[in-house]
Amino acid sequence: MGNLLLAAELFEAAEPFYRHAQALQSSEFRWPYYLGHIYQATSQPDKAVASFARAVELRPNDVAALIWLGNLYLAGGTPELAEPLFTRALSVQPGTIAAMYGLGQTALAKQDHARAVEYFERVLASDARATVVHYPLALAYRALGDTARAEQHLRLRGTVEVGPPDPLMVELRGLLQGANAEEARGTRALSARDFPAAVKHFRAAVALAPDDPALHHKLGTALSLAGDTKGALQQFKEAVHLLPTFAEAHYSLGVLLDSLGQPGPAIEHLSAAVRLGPNYISARLQLADVLARNGQLERSLAQYRQALDADSQSADARFGYGLAFARLGRYTEAREVLSEGARLHPEQSRFAEMVTRVDAARRARP
Repeated sequence: MGNLLLAAELFEAAEPFYRHAQALQSSEFRWPYYLGHIYQATSQPDKAVASFARAVELRPNDVAALIWLGNLYLAGGTPELAEPLFTRALSVQPGTIAAMYGLGQTALAKQDHARAVEYFERVLASDARATVVHYPLALAYRALGDTARAEQHLRLRGTVEVGPPDPLMVELRGLLQGANAEEARGTRALSARDFPAAVKHFRAAVALAPDDPALHHKLGTALSLAGDTKGALQQFKEAVHLLPTFAEAHYSLGVLLDSLGQPGPAIEHLSAAVRLGPNYISARLQLADVLARNGQLERSLAQYRQALDADSQSADARFGYGLAFARLGRYTEAREVLSEGARLHPEQSRFAEMVTRVDAARRARP
């Protein structure tokens, strides 16, 4: 019963079943291990530490338990307790990127920046999809004085996490069937950048719930990332057909149409996306970019301005706004916007470079 509830992510409901199982069978590894996941998911770090520590006590060489416990120690500010756990996990299963990432994070916490760089680079060499690594790697390079590499990795930072191999949780997630379960599996595959698996699961979800526009949109996203443009286009169109007010589907359809060299329909759908979601910054920026590339500079200028009004910290909105002024020959305004961008975003050299180009263009003007 606990397994079914945990598979459905009903964490609080699952907890008493596992506690009772643990009371009946105190030497079984699975009960404290699953409880550790429950407490971690419900933001109870002390209980999560105690449960994973008990799991490690029962099975000292379980790689997943070692890494989860190490991650909790890191999050709790005790890297000295985390380091031996990651080291043991790596010795049990050499090449485990989650253990290498943990050792990199430990080194960073201890300000051993050279060692942190070594581990983070090993993670990326093993799996370039682990984009979450780029940010701490940038911090380590910056601390070492290598600003060029720090800036490079800042630009590459992403959200794809580095998790341990976790066969028990994989088995547990397979217990549920249905559209929601397939959607959850597809979402996990998408996060792991396993696009063929994501397509498979989202397609199964769509077959079970064909009138759900969100599922068609997710399938379209997976198909697009897998390189099936035609299939993605069909799914995005179906999502819009099922729910004409679905701003995200209009956005995805607009982006794809633009990539296919169809700016007119792309502008139509991107305009719909910003009309339906006035604070949809990425849609507004995409619309502004498409308008600018197709000679509609005044319209693009208005979109960049609205994006900047909605998010004054958006570097892309500020750069696009300044560039639109420059393309219109309004160099004074362009310089003002781009100079402010250089001040707010010193790590992005594109602002200073464009200021130099604007100054040159203004001097060359008759």
